[in-house]
Amino acid sequence: MTMASNQQQSCDDFLLYLEQEKRMSKHTVSNYQRDLTQFLTFLTSNDLALWSTIKSSHIRQYIVQMHKQGLSGRTIQRALSAIRSLYRYLIREGLADNNPAQAVQAPKTEKRLPSTLDVDQMSALLDSTAPDTFLACRDRAIMELLYSSGLRLAELASLAVRDIDFGDQLVYVTTGKGNKGRVIPIGSQAIKALRQWLTQRDEQGFYEQTALFISQQGRRLGERAIQKRLEHWGKKNAISDKVHPHRLRHAFASHMLEASGDLRAVQELLGHSDISTTQIYTHVDFQHLAKVYDSAHPRAKKK
Repeated sequence: MTMASNQQQSCDDFLLYLEQEKRMSKHTVSNYQRDLTQFLTFLTSNDLALWSTIKSSHIRQYIVQMHKQGLSGRTIQRALSAIRSLYRYLIREGLADNNPAQAVQAPKTEKRLPSTLDVDQMSALLDSTAPDTFLACRDRAIMELLYSSGLRLAELASLAVRDIDFGDQLVYVTTGKGNKGRVIPIGSQAIKALRQWLTQRDEQGFYEQTALFISQQGRRLGERAIQKRLEHWGKKNAISDKVHPHRLRHAFASHMLEASGDLRAVQELLGHSDISTTQIYTHVDFQHLAKVYDSAHPRAKKK
């Protein structure tokens, strides 16, 4: 086995570790794989065939190369994060002595807030989806649950019927990032839509299917199919920009934050381990914050 193939094998083992031991989603593992494949190409082209010979200067050289290619700061940050994680694994396995990527910083990137739907747009989208057919009934329940509880796409797609507690109006999520479980409240409108959907399923003879959301053939609905259905309803309602699951998750977060001002609670509901992530993905109602500041700060009050 050549040195280059040794590096490839180490990367393959690392990706398997992420999937099987860290229980990361297929989407996350796929991103790591893409970033590390590009990194291995860089190593090969620069004759860096041993993990131990790679220094911080080489990592900086790689970052500069990516920057010259016009890649965004966010993309470079993600690639750097993948390399750091790989090296932590290599050190654990005794294949490297230090992490050359640890002290390397990616170019700063502007923190852009994802576009969201306002309350009126969300109401129009949900209220116009009459649950009068199998597909419409299912899709209405999907959208109500996404907006009600702020689930990630992978979390929603993996739900089972047993994960919904109708009595206490809760959803049990066990497949978030890092396989961290959490319990999230479900609003009354989403509960109503879910009850209608389960009744529709039963009438079609799918009462033994354990997956919560299924196709007309009775199979678990995949992530791509869910994305396509939301896009369909967005177009039907003439909503600008594409309607997708994360946009509904973001609407949930921003509307909750604007109404409550409780960033910590929204962080818990979203399942973010770092509150800075919540700050990036939610719109802050600055007028509300200004009013709170003016009324609460002792040096802000007018005499």
